[in-house]
Amino acid sequence: MSHPLFDVTGKVALVTGSSRGIGLALAKGLLEAGCTVVLNGRDTVALETARKELADTFGAAVAAEAFDVTDSTAVAGAVTRIEDRAGPIDILVNNTGAQRRAPFVDFTDEEWHGLLDTNLTSAFLVGREVARRMVPRGHGKIINICSLQSEAVRPGIAPYSATKGGLKMLTKGMCADLGPYGIQVNGIGPGYFDTELTSALVADEEFSAWVRKRTPAGRWGKVEDLVGALLFLSSPASDFVNGQLLYVDGGMLSVL
Repeated sequence: MSHPLFDVTGKVALVTGSSRGIGLALAKGLLEAGCTVVLNGRDTVALETARKELADTFGAAVAAEAFDVTDSTAVAGAVTRIEDRAGPIDILVNNTGAQRRAPFVDFTDEEWHGLLDTNLTSAFLVGREVARRMVPRGHGKIINICSLQSEAVRPGIAPYSATKGGLKMLTKGMCADLGPYGIQVNGIGPGYFDTELTSALVADEEFSAWVRKRTPAGRWGKVEDLVGALLFLSSPASDFVNGQLLYVDGGMLSVL
């Protein structure tokens, strides 16, 4: 039997950007732990495909809500619908994210604003709306999916790194404001993970070899590697952990 400190049975979780990749794996991990999980995405077809896939195993414990996390009006309406249907949100996972790669001087205004909205503004908008409901209840867990690039950078991803560094500081700021109300806000910083978004990098043998050599664990991360960190930060085990960023990177940040 698992330790009761890690028990999240019956909790309601919203995971943004969860129709594929890391978000889908995090949603599945919460479902396996006994949560009711609401999936989110803008692509209604992909979202329904993910919901059906998980519902085959988890039944009514999985729901889906399609809304644009960068639109404050849409966010407010969606959070109301989710709480009316599934109950009060206990756990929010701000996972929505996008990546663009280009030399710094070639990035367009549109690409900059797009990354800022998707990676940072979305976490502010959804976090604010959910926190407004958590505060009077006196408890809640918010987990922002940050990145290795919240701390370190490679060429070609300056705007992405700026958004993920901003998300790290938003996490700390949310902790400062929400901690007094019994809400814990922490981040998870994935290293290099094998997902749909990184498939081109995984396929690039030179880059892939660099990742394996650069990472003490000697491999790319698997999305399942993130579930343990998520369950810790979602559960009573982390009730006195706040404003922290837990890097799940195979040790990459620790070595030169």
